[in-house]
Amino acid sequence: MHSILIIAPNWIGDAVTTQPLLANLKALYPEAKIDVLASNWVAPIYRACAEVHQVIEAKFEHRKLQWDLRKQLAQEIKAKNYQACFVLPNSFKSALIPWLANIPFRIGYRGEFRFGPINLALDNPSKINRPPMVEHYSALSELLKDGESIPPTQLAPKLKVSSTAKQSVQNKLQNANISSDFIYVMCPGAEYGPTKRWPTEHFATLAQKLIAENPNIQIVLLGSKSDHALGQEITSQAKLNSNIHNWCGNTSLDEAMALIGMSKVVISNDSGLMHIAAALNTPQVAIFGSSDPAHTPPLSDKAQVIWLNMPCSPCHKRECPLGHLRCLKDILPEQVLATLNTLK
Repeated sequence: MHSILIIAPNWIGDAVTTQPLLANLKALYPEAKIDVLASNWVAPIYRACAEVHQVIEAKFEHRKLQWDLRKQLAQEIKAKNYQACFVLPNSFKSALIPWLANIPFRIGYRGEFRFGPINLALDNPSKINRPPMVEHYSALSELLKDGESIPPTQLAPKLKVSSTAKQSVQNKLQNANISSDFIYVMCPGAEYGPTKRWPTEHFATLAQKLIAENPNIQIVLLGSKSDHALGQEITSQAKLNSNIHNWCGNTSLDEAMALIGMSKVVISNDSGLMHIAAALNTPQVAIFGSSDPAHTPPLSDKAQVIWLNMPCSPCHKRECPLGHLRCLKDILPEQVLATLNTLK
């Protein structure tokens, strides 16, 4: 096996949890070149994976077939003569490129009429007893082993930030007159929806309490452009103009990773940035609401999870079906602060 292609998932958190699969494949086939086909959105994750030889970026869009783009990519990939391809998303369209490229072994989970495009498959686990995502992806490597000696299984994602991204963040901090000695990162967003977002007023109160304890703390809010309004709410509610900085939408993902890597602590929802903090081994408090920390935990010894485990949790809904969102509102800033103090 001298070359393997990975079709990446579409979400940042999912992408992070695939890194142990890459590590297992590299242990199984040390000489193999592992390339990743990824959307521009998640490509930075794979540039931070030591096992990846090349990242092939594509302008994939959610819920669009983009037939012409997929045909073009299939032609380019066919010329590279991959022996195997791991198709990590469950969709039919994600299996088209390796099928059109005639890659011999096309590995993935069954689903969405993929019989044929996927020719080595595992059954998808039930939605009731879902394994942790890292185990879900890593299990696919079993399909290629075929009697090979089994490498030690790595189950905690590990990422490495580039020196370019580190320097870029240092320059941004210097230009904003922010000392890098006491950076706390808060990640108020979650692409999934409101049932994963701790209230902005709680983030603001926590910021006030942290800075009351240590006036040197500089809080940087990280997230996508769609999180910028959440950041604005937190900054206006906290009234700490010189200590809190809304960088949501103002950093690349590479820069966000670098900043998380150099911060003292990260406070986040169950989001992609939570998984990045765990993979960089940054101390963190992860706040869970509608989702299940057994399924998508931050895999790090330095992570603490707060989840109330209410009778209605985990509901996995984007909006609270009961209308009260108590799974998040009842997690008070004082509880998060107390948990943060156990990390020190």
